[in-house]
Amino acid sequence: MGDARLLQRAEEVVRFGTPELRALIADMEDTMHALDGAGLAAPQIGVGLRVVIFGFDFNPRYPEAGSVPYTVLINPVLTPLAEEIEEGWEGCLSVPGLRGVVPRWRHLRYEGFDPEGRRIDRTVEGFHARVVQHETDHLDGILYPMRMRDMSRFGFTDLLFPDQAGASE
Repeated sequence: MGDARLLQRAEEVVRFGTPELRALIADMEDTMHALDGAGLAAPQIGVGLRVVIFGFDFNPRYPEAGSVPYTVLINPVLTPLAEEIEEGWEGCLSVPGLRGVVPRWRHLRYEGFDPEGRRIDRTVEGFHARVVQHETDHLDGILYPMRMRDMSRFGFTDLLFPDQAGASE
């Protein structure tokens, strides 16, 4: 947090299946896995492209969350499918050591492309929907504290979640 690149809108990917795109995704995967992330957006590693990755079977930072299928999503478009908003705790690799309660759409559709340019179109809910919204926000220069409604529900992870001592976010 504080890096101006995290506050800018990322550019659309116009060429799929390139060695450069594959290298970016590999770098993002390495970073996400090394930090036990639930997802990662290209701007978080200094690349201003509309690329996000997310997914896990189990994440120690979100032990009560169900699994989310691993996805590389390029040029995402999100469409809420209902009015229902759900509040939930979020952390971020770009805001280390902190968590806050963020309102998100509970049900949504996301569309975009995989690394080879094949269309992705999914309808999701719950934590899966939350992760997609969080990562896509990064592509528009939005960090989760900007979405918070109640700053009294924002704090240091080790104080808020002492049982997750090894989880930095």
